[in-house]
Amino acid sequence: MRAAAAIVSLAVSGALIVATSACDHGGSASANAHYGDCQVSGHYGEFHLSPQTPGALTVRTTLPAPGWWNGKTPDSVTSGYEYCMAANIAYRSGLDRVKVVNTPFPEIVSGKAKNFDLALAQITITPERAKVAEFSEPYLSSTLGVLIREDEKINEKDIRDVHIGVAEGTTGEKFVKDRLKPTKPVTTFPNDPDMVTALEEGRIDAVVHDTTILLAYPQQREGRVRIVGQYRTDQGYGALFPKGSPNRKGVDRIMRQLIDDGTLAKLSAVYLGAAFGQDPAKIPYFTVQESA
Repeated sequence: MRAAAAIVSLAVSGALIVATSACDHGGSASANAHYGDCQVSGHYGEFHLSPQTPGALTVRTTLPAPGWWNGKTPDSVTSGYEYCMAANIAYRSGLDRVKVVNTPFPEIVSGKAKNFDLALAQITITPERAKVAEFSEPYLSSTLGVLIREDEKINEKDIRDVHIGVAEGTTGEKFVKDRLKPTKPVTTFPNDPDMVTALEEGRIDAVVHDTTILLAYPQQREGRVRIVGQYRTDQGYGALFPKGSPNRKGVDRIMRQLIDDGTLAKLSAVYLGAAFGQDPAKIPYFTVQESA
């Protein structure tokens, strides 16, 4: 695994919210190649993968995921950071399309999902998950953000005493239960929109979830919610593969190219920059307070 400096950090992502020019094709795709609205680069067919479906890269993800996968259903997704990352992996592997499979997040990270080439769903690499699946090297660093209602005042000192919501099966759920140890029951949700709606309606007081995901919601919910802080995790997102996948090493090589040639930085600026609406580096960092 490459050094952490190779990861496209959130701070760098925030600084790269600028217009970017189209990537030039470095090879010749087949006439049937289709990657939605994504701009692909590099050399078509430079690498070899063993796909589940001939001619297609089968990718599992969890929808909806604005900025990451722009579309509410697999057939409607045509752009987004992770979708266009998959498109570039497919292109450089000589595969003409990306087959998107919508899958519950807990099913992906528990190793229960089968029959796919890789999963891209803002998946934090953890030792526990590595026991049931395999990971690429990290492609983006991650922190855990704290989302609250606009009219509330919650900080690192009193968050333990409010009703917190988390997404089921995520590192946010584990962090809250194991590190924050709140005094009130933690509520888990099957998807992010339901969790944020519960926050707006007052059924929970705060959400702890990946900062990169939460950053989209203040804009989407017209300022009714806001991010007040984030916790460092020293972790990163990676592509997930079934155990024993023949494609992990090949995707790792492609991922290194996508980092080194600036493709992932451009995707971050184009897709995540629009979703963020603010510089994540300027969000205050919270520390876990010792319980009394």
